Amino acid sequence: MAFRPLLRQRAVVPAMAVLSAAAIFAPGTVHAEERPADIINRKPIYDDMPLDTTAPTLPEPSKPSSSSTSPSESYRPTPTDRLAVQIGHARMALYQQAVRSEAALDAALTETLRLEHSFTSTIRSLGPPKESGEKLFPGALYVLVASMAGSIVTRNRNIVLRASVPAAVGVAAANFVLPITSRNVGDLIWSYEERFPVVADVHLRTKERVTSFIDTGKAHAGMTVGLVEGKLADTRESLEGWVRKGR
Repeated sequence: MAFRPLLRQRAVVPAMAVLSAAAIFAPGTVHAEERPADIINRKPIYDDMPLDTTAPTLPEPSKPSSSSTSPSESYRPTPTDRLAVQIGHARMALYQQAVRSEAALDAALTETLRLEHSFTSTIRSLGPPKESGEKLFPGALYVLVASMAGSIVTRNRNIVLRASVPAAVGVAAANFVLPITSRNVGDLIWSYEERFPVVADVHLRTKERVTSFIDTGKAHAGMTVGLVEGKLADTRESLEGWVRKGR
């Protein structure tokens, strides 16, 4: 058993000597690595065809012809897509209706505030200014009492007098007690009557008749006063003459 390594060493030495002699006396140069020429000229194991060193060319992708349909044209919406479109339309219609309702509500509130402001400012403008000294509370009470007196006087008369006399007495009392307030109310009523030409025309005619009646009454009153004064003067002269004759 101890002689086997020695035998192996003795066998390796002649083999190395043979290889060295072969390398020295060989016609060509011995290379430690494989040469590129050997790689090119080497034949493949599994194929008899010569090895092609050029890079393979890939085929160009085929271009779709103009006659072929596009993906968008060939796509057909599914029932889910159609349902989504209808839901979108319904949501837009609901949103537009909500926007219109909100705008209508805002317009109604704005109009309500405008009417309230117009009403309060109109009522405030009817009152007399502070520097005029005119007071509404006692004056309005006097006007109400005068109207009730006219209604009491005409309670046994016809319906025309019962409707017209209290109103005329109240207007006369208002013009006498509350002249500024009466003028403001008259101007306000006239501003509304101007919107209706027929009512304004009737108002003007009635005013002219009342004015002419008042002027005629004033004239007759003046004539009556003049006649009474003349009669009184004649009576006084007659009495004075009778007294002189009595003396």
